[in-house]
Amino acid sequence: MIDYLVFTLSANLGAMGEFGGHERRSSLDWPGRSAIIGLLGAALGLRRSDDFSELEQLKMAVAVFGDTTPLRDYHTVQTVPTAKARRPQSRPQALRDARQDLNTIITLRDYRCTPLFGVALWTLMDAGDLLARVQQALLQPGFVLYLGRKSCALSAPLAPRRVQAVQPQQALHHIQLPPWRQNARAQRMLSDAVIDAPRHELRQDQALDRQRWHFASRKVAVVPVSIAPCRKAGRSVCAASSASRRCALPSA
Repeated sequence: MIDYLVFTLSANLGAMGEFGGHERRSSLDWPGRSAIIGLLGAALGLRRSDDFSELEQLKMAVAVFGDTTPLRDYHTVQTVPTAKARRPQSRPQALRDARQDLNTIITLRDYRCTPLFGVALWTLMDAGDLLARVQQALLQPGFVLYLGRKSCALSAPLAPRRVQAVQPQQALHHIQLPPWRQNARAQRMLSDAVIDAPRHELRQDQALDRQRWHFASRKVAVVPVSIAPCRKAGRSVCAASSASRRCALPSA
């Protein structure tokens, strides 16, 4: 059995992008590793310049509950002429190099409506009290938490809890869904675990330098699942197997 920390991410809008600094900032349909590690760091009170190496040892799986609707917004932003900033390491540096010689363009910002995810965290080594500290931080975060961008506030408590399970898909049956999404079911899970998955995805979300926004690619297993978290009502009993989990009420 493995010790897992599971929690829920729910928002009215989410922005799970891969690349930034372009005229179009797209949003994928689930949060990548960098987004979740950044959220955990914010909960722990870490700033972007702080050390995230302890959090980077965490493994994770994300269950996607239902499809989301895309939404596009338009922003006017300042851009730096290429001649004014040669190979900048970051946008702030480019703005400093250009000084007042800037252009204005319209950019596209993509969002996903009503996203809902279950997240499972675990470690493959002795991490001391890391999971316990993360759990407490999610209950009392050091900074305001949001799903991707600051405009994407969370719509429900994260409800973190510690569980023991053999596989992450079993652990994710223990998450607590918001009251208005109690009937949601996940049919897809993205996992760091070594699983004989039917397919894999490459995601550019392994942070190399958070201050300069440099990321590397990683391979993620895409696993078909059927996850319907059990409601804690009365004396309900949840029975789990490695493939699926169903809720049953004991007979009177």
